[in-house]
Amino acid sequence: MQQIRDERKEQIIEAALRVFARRGIIGTKMSMIASEAGISAGLLYRYFDSKDELFITLVQKAVDESIAGIKSIYQLPGSPLEKIKTLTAEILNEGSQLYFMLMHHARTSDEVPITAKKIIEENTMETYIDILEPLFIEGQKSGEFAKDNPGELISCYLSLLSGLMTLNIQGDENYQMPKVDFLLRFIVRPS
Repeated sequence: MQQIRDERKEQIIEAALRVFARRGIIGTKMSMIASEAGISAGLLYRYFDSKDELFITLVQKAVDESIAGIKSIYQLPGSPLEKIKTLTAEILNEGSQLYFMLMHHARTSDEVPITAKKIIEENTMETYIDILEPLFIEGQKSGEFAKDNPGELISCYLSLLSGLMTLNIQGDENYQMPKVDFLLRFIVRPS
């Protein structure tokens, strides 16, 4: 019985992520999430008391998973550049884009619950820069990465990825996501 409950809760979370990423917290209603999940609104309320509770749950999950995902880069085989290529491809996949848009809404919307705002404020761009900086420094020492300030390189890298995720979130079939090697040219040390 608990396994069924856990599966249903995950189904709701995945549906809520899709709806919140597209519509933001202001434009989302619990009935929309229930419809996306293929369940009744009444069943949805058995798992989450409110839209705010569900949004906060998703924001916490997004932050936790993004930090864990970036930290996992250190477990990958290969050079710093190979690791960044793998991370870049993972960040730009569709599931990551949805989490990014959710976090973007949490940062920019006026109607975000205070708890969600605090989660975002506690995990600023600096959090991600701190995680990636040792890898960028290693890449600079090995001659793979440009010798610029590592914090600035990482800020540019993350800003570029954020912009791409924002542009591609609507799934425009005419939009072609740039290849990872092309995107990373600015951090690669010129030959």
